[in-house]
Amino acid sequence: MSTALETFTRTAEGAANEVIDAYSTSFGMATRLLGARHRQHVRNIYALVRVADEIVDGVAAQAGLTIPEQRAVLERFRADTAEAVARGYSADVVIHAFAQTARACGIGEELTAPFFDSMAMDLDAPNPDHDAYVWGSAEVVGLMCLRVFLRAELRSADQLAVLDHGARQLGAAFQDINFLRDLAADETLGRHYLGTRLSDADRDLWVARIRVQLADAALAIPLLPKDARAAVRTAHALFTRLADRIAATPASELYERRIRVPGAIKVGIAARARAKTALERA
Repeated sequence: MSTALETFTRTAEGAANEVIDAYSTSFGMATRLLGARHRQHVRNIYALVRVADEIVDGVAAQAGLTIPEQRAVLERFRADTAEAVARGYSADVVIHAFAQTARACGIGEELTAPFFDSMAMDLDAPNPDHDAYVWGSAEVVGLMCLRVFLRAELRSADQLAVLDHGARQLGAAFQDINFLRDLAADETLGRHYLGTRLSDADRDLWVARIRVQLADAALAIPLLPKDARAAVRTAHALFTRLADRIAATPASELYERRIRVPGAIKVGIAARARAKTALERA
């Protein structure tokens, strides 16, 4: 029979899954390709990141909160997360789910603090320093997921260096691609993560940077546990396809519509990733 805490934890994990289903079909598809030992942990990370991001991206403002009030909500969410990681419990189901993952996988303040610092930048400045923002908002999230994948694995120091760099580069690529996809929405919020009003030449420079990030990330994928590779490979291929579509879209048009990959193409990407991974060694 389950204890009360076990029942609450399962409920919290269910809530984390609901967050994913509501906000990202692509991420949900990728996590389904993860081995069972990784899947829920990665979903728990995503749910916390998503809720924190929504605090600063308009939800709280639409509820009528002022900037100081939004900052207070974010700081309370941050403090509650730190307390839950320390104690192993929170009454907030999303925070509780994340805390179980953080404690199981060794995710501490060295990763959560930069994340919350970046979230605060969205309230503190309309044009945050790009590299500092991406480190906290995306690269550390990649490192959190890497902690999940490697928690029961042994790797050499050289392999860990490649994996760490790859996780950071993949997170950065995802973020920079999303910046290019969200130019219209971010402009509405008065935010310019990549500079003001991009030209086609500016777009080309950012896409070139993203391609380097994706190439670095690809080198790390074979070093991951086999039951993590198909999911990461799928996400990598999906964002590579997005980069290709962005490169072919006039910069002016990026301010008018969000670039997407059709569902049928996503399914094909996932199938190829699974097939390639199935042929590899554990």
